[in-house]
Amino acid sequence: MSAHSPPVNSSEDKASSRRRRGAPRRGEAREALMQAALELVASEANFSAISLRRIARQAGVVPTAFYRHFEDLDALGLTLIEDTFRSLRQILSDASLSALPLKGLVRYSVELFAHYVRDNRLLFQFVVKERFSGTVAMREAIHNEILLVTNALAADLARFDEFSHISQDDLRTISDLVVNTVITLSERILDVDPDNAEDDALMLRAEKQLRLIFMGVGRWESRPADTDTTA
Repeated sequence: MSAHSPPVNSSEDKASSRRRRGAPRRGEAREALMQAALELVASEANFSAISLRRIARQAGVVPTAFYRHFEDLDALGLTLIEDTFRSLRQILSDASLSALPLKGLVRYSVELFAHYVRDNRLLFQFVVKERFSGTVAMREAIHNEILLVTNALAADLARFDEFSHISQDDLRTISDLVVNTVITLSERILDVDPDNAEDDALMLRAEKQLRLIFMGVGRWESRPADTDTTA
């Protein structure tokens, strides 16, 4: 279900109520609250439209227990955003992308990211919704996290001999193009069944878009910042 999914109807709401978990075990309330928020955002509305009481009820805890773990709803939302991107940066770091041959980098990166999105569907549904419709604090947090991913990618690209002629500033611009392409991919992944033929076409299209970006990079010549690039 994507950011454009309609609100659930009353029968689905009743089904959701029946699925509400019992009281979490000691030490698990924090995770239960986070999971409850993700479930409600995925099935019903934007995070800002969901009440603290609703999240607590879905998690199986009393509302007052919420404040033992989070200062307010924004704090819960920011934690979810941090967890999503921290895990993503760790996966990209562990993958050692700069150690891969450039030819295999694009396909591997697309497959790696698609796998991560599918394994963390609720988290990405949350991020996709809040990226544009969340509170100012949430939107800024997502923007900053995307910037961290972009800078990390630029640092990885700088290790390739093929990009040695590209300035660091231009590498960040290229990385911004790549990251935004991948983010668009994540939004589509949430809409498509991985067993559907459309998913294969989606992966191929994303790979082609990234290849076109890197083909342009090969022909790009960085210039000093004070040079008139319109010449």
